[in-house]
Amino acid sequence: MSGRRGGGREGRAARRKAAASATFDYAWRNWVNPYPPVEQFSADQIEAIHQASLRVLKETGIRVLSDEAQTIYRQAGMNVGDEGRVRFDPEHLMALVKAAPAKVTLRARGPERDVTIGHQHVGVCTTGGTPNFSDLDQGRRPGTLQSLGDFCRLAQSFDVIHIIGPFVEPQDIPTHLRHLEMTRTVLTLTDKVPFVFFRGTEAVADAFEIIRIALGLSDDEFRNTPCCYSVANSNSPLQLDLLMCRGIIDAAQAGQLMVLTPFTLAGAMAPVTLAGALVLQNAEALAGLALAQIVRPGAPVCYGSFTSNVDMKSGSPAFGTPEYTKAAFASGQLARRYNLPLRSSGVTASNAPDAQAAYEMEMALWGALMGGTNLLLHGAGWLEGGLTASAEKFIMDIEMLQMFAELFKPVETSEAALGVDAIAEVGPGGHFFGTAHTLERFETAFYSPLLSDWRNFETWRDDGSLDATKRANSIYKETVAAHQPPPLDPARLDEINAFIDRRTAEGGANIER
Repeated sequence: MSGRRGGGREGRAARRKAAASATFDYAWRNWVNPYPPVEQFSADQIEAIHQASLRVLKETGIRVLSDEAQTIYRQAGMNVGDEGRVRFDPEHLMALVKAAPAKVTLRARGPERDVTIGHQHVGVCTTGGTPNFSDLDQGRRPGTLQSLGDFCRLAQSFDVIHIIGPFVEPQDIPTHLRHLEMTRTVLTLTDKVPFVFFRGTEAVADAFEIIRIALGLSDDEFRNTPCCYSVANSNSPLQLDLLMCRGIIDAAQAGQLMVLTPFTLAGAMAPVTLAGALVLQNAEALAGLALAQIVRPGAPVCYGSFTSNVDMKSGSPAFGTPEYTKAAFASGQLARRYNLPLRSSGVTASNAPDAQAAYEMEMALWGALMGGTNLLLHGAGWLEGGLTASAEKFIMDIEMLQMFAELFKPVETSEAALGVDAIAEVGPGGHFFGTAHTLERFETAFYSPLLSDWRNFETWRDDGSLDATKRANSIYKETVAAHQPPPLDPARLDEINAFIDRRTAEGGANIER
């Protein structure tokens, strides 16, 4: 649902209630960034970062905690030393990375929901992985399956969200069964591209199977059809743990998108200089991406960036900073050097859906989108440095994302759009309110906000003096109430439920291996 026509709260509510049958905005569902990406460094400087990364991987190496991954690296000709320290030959490493595709199309369950990432295409994802949920009504509390479901209802309702993130951890579900219930919730309440957590081979296999059933694919079709994504985080500095290695291997074997994202905070887990932090990010990313290509040449992967800085007074992570934005610009340059899709994020360190949350998020979005990202994770709802998914912040972010979507749409320059006849009709000293040119276009001429209130002070005051956060709370609740689940073949749903019942009876998944 685009939510672009009609004014006021009643108009917005009516649009959301009609979401299931409303015509969608193709440009909002299929983002193509028309702008040349902002570049932080010169070509020579990017080459220096690249060469420094190769030197780190050749001389220092990266510790790999998975025996299986060590064996894969060794069989591919890498030098695997004591304590699993893997060192790379630069030419061999770059030959492996070169095998990865530059563009990936993710198949969705719903029609017109496929997402292409790479080149100038952009897919926008919700926030994910937070342990807490918050809203103005009950404050911050542990995530539940109900709060996950409500966020799915929100995400389904807006065209600028293309991909579903794990939102909140439903802590009312035991960890060995959580992946089953989370995957079922996402696939029944949305028809958009889903996520898979790397939490051990059994959990990954379960999630893949549920997604395969939902899309009606055979085993072979699933292995050759990217239709979900997963994130592997390296343990900065220079370490890949057991579950991340296992996930990289599982995703490559299944032909599903893997996003390799180092979490490099300058001054803490990475050098304090921006260039040094980027060297570390790049080294860790290349090592993990290479593992996927050894397992399956051509496996769909994405270069993940998450370099930011810490508050040097407290040691706390900082997001939406000038350093974060510069790192996002530079990460785009590095990803393009390797001809890989880029992942960036929309993030803030704010503890409340307030002005700080808005301006830090805007800085992060500007760095990511104008830096050329192809996969925007944490696009809506992130709060408290990733510890909370906020209902009101989600709506605030949707407003910003919709404005970016409009920014990316081409501007018409046809003879009619140039308006020469309308200018002649009005002449000097007139106005354009009543011209035919205006009357034919006024309903769709400009972006109509979801959250912003453009009324005068007196009207706003008489209507309750609601600020943006309170208005966002109302829109959140209206949208959740108006949600209608997208159709899912009953036979597929029965098969999903039967599979989950069987896996539950078997004890769920061992998430430690």
